[in-house]
This record gives sequence, C-alpha cells and structure tokens, in this order.
Amino acid sequence: MKDLEASLCKGYIKMMTNIVILSLILFISLSFWIMSMTASTYYGSLHPISPWRWLFSVIVPVLIAFNGLKKKSLDHTGALGGVVVGFILTIANLSFFTSLMTFFISSSKLTKWKEEEKKRVDPEYKEGGQRNWIQVFCNGAVPTELALLYMIENGPGEICIDFSRQYTASWMCLSLLASLASSAGDTWASEIGSVASTTQPRLITTWQRVPIGTNGGVTAVGFLSSFLGGSLVGMAYFFSQLIFVNDLDSSAPQWPVVAFAGMAGLLGSVIDSYLGATMQYSGWDEATRSVVSQPTGETKYISGKPILDNNAVNLFSSILIALLLPSAAWALWPID
Repeated sequence: MKDLEASLCKGYIKMMTNIVILSLILFISLSFWIMSMTASTYYGSLHPISPWRWLFSVIVPVLIAFNGLKKKSLDHTGALGGVVVGFILTIANLSFFTSLMTFFISSSKLTKWKEEEKKRVDPEYKEGGQRNWIQVFCNGAVPTELALLYMIENGPGEICIDFSRQYTASWMCLSLLASLASSAGDTWASEIGSVASTTQPRLITTWQRVPIGTNGGVTAVGFLSSFLGGSLVGMAYFFSQLIFVNDLDSSAPQWPVVAFAGMAGLLGSVIDSYLGATMQYSGWDEATRSVVSQPTGETKYISGKPILDNNAVNLFSSILIALLLPSAAWALWPID
C-alpha cells in the first residue's frame, strides 16, 4: 500500500513539475515577444517578432524535446535545457534551428547505433545515450549566447553571410555554426570511430596505440566522421539559407558554409581529443576490462590528468572553435 502511495505521489510531483516548466517556457517566450514589440515601437529599424514565429519557436522545440524524452535521448533536465536552447535559436534565426536539429537528431541516432558494443567499451553508458542538462549546456551554451547577441545586433530573422555588408552579424552566424559543427564532429567521431574502426586508436599526443575508449584516442574513421558530421550541419544551414533568405542574388556566395562547417567539425574533434589526452584521466581497469576516467589504486595509468571531465572538454572545444574559425573565414570568404 505504501509503495502504491509513493508511486502516486511521485507521479503527481512529476506531472506538476511538467506543468510548471511549460508555464515558465510560455512566460519566457511571451516576454521575448512583448520586448520585441516594445523595442520595435521605439526603434524603427527593428522588426517585431511575428506571432507565428513566436508560436513555432515554442511548439516545435517542446515537441522535439518531448520526443527525445520519450525515446530516452534526453532525461527531464536535458529536455528542459533543450527547450530553452531550441527556443532561443529558433526565434533568432531559422538557419540556427535547422543546424541545431540536424546536430541533435543525427547525434541521437548515432548514440543508439551498436549500443551493446558501446556498453562493453563504456561502463558509464546510459540507455539511449541520455543527455542531461549539463551535456545540453556544454554543447548549447555557446550557440545560445551567440543567438542572443545576434538578436541584439540584428534582430530576429535570416540574413546572408556577407562580411563586406554585415560583418558583425556574419561573424556571429559563422561562430554559432562553428560551435554546433564542432559538437557534431566530436560526437560523430566518438560514436562511429569507437565501433566502426578496424584499427586500434592512437593517442593524439604520442601516437601510441591505446585501448578503445581512451580519452584522446583517434582513428582515421573518427577523423572522417567528424568532418562528415560537421558538413551535415553546414548543409542544413546552407539549404535553410536557400529557403528563407530573400537577397541571395545580390550577396556573397553561401556555399562555403558547408566546407567551413566540415572543417569546424574536424578541428573541433582534434582539439577535443588533445584536451582529452592531456586534461582527462584515462586508466585501464582489469576488473571491468574497460577504460575508466577516475584514478584508483587498481587501475593502470594510460594518459592525462584528472583536471577536466568530458563535458568541460566539450565546452572548451566549442568555445575555442567559435572564437578562432570565423576570423579565418573572414579572410578567405569570397566576395560578391
């Protein structure tokens, strides 16, 4: 009887929590719309967010997060974080939204690919690769901040990437794309390289062979996967530009975003691997026959130091790529 009461109480609390969360999401999103309408009244250069765009920015991320929760790609905290990130990116720029969705959906599918093999390699593997709020934050914090800065600078809406006409906004767009592509590249490299490579990984700092699952271990398959993962995010951004941007004919070419995102995915994976090899501990546990990330008296040292965890490495990699690559793109971007 007590178990039944506890179960009912737990279900009630869960239901009320979901209601409160949805209410907060609606309140925050509605506040964005009201601020947009107010700003457009005082600043004629800013266009208000249309009710349809606001509604789309609320409903679609909620539906996607609910689906991720149902399929165990996200836990409850990850779903909430995903809704916030999805709302801000969607209301800022639909190209941001499609890039984010491409990253999330492709990464979720790959995480579930060959689950049994990954469970043997990683003792901390969760069913469905469930992502919590910390993982969502480390992958989505930089794009979210950039999307907010983009709206402050340019207002919500889609623009061409053209450094000669809109330098700051173009820089922010490429910085955000680089961050998402970097996260996609690292995820693709980890999820594909760990089970599809026919050769043993090599530590990126010493090039010595290491067990599968070692932080900083790289393979040719992993490098190729990281480039393809970033390129896929870039293709989503590019096709969104073709659909939603009106003045493409009079602007700089947009196709370089695909190559740019591919390089962001590859370089993001390289930086992530280097940080993993130096700032994350990897040791071999004979009892579980797997690589562990915490040193104990029974583990054999492989590489790294216990300074950062995997989430912190992902965050630092995302920040570095977002800062460095747009400056290089500015120098190389074709002019109309």
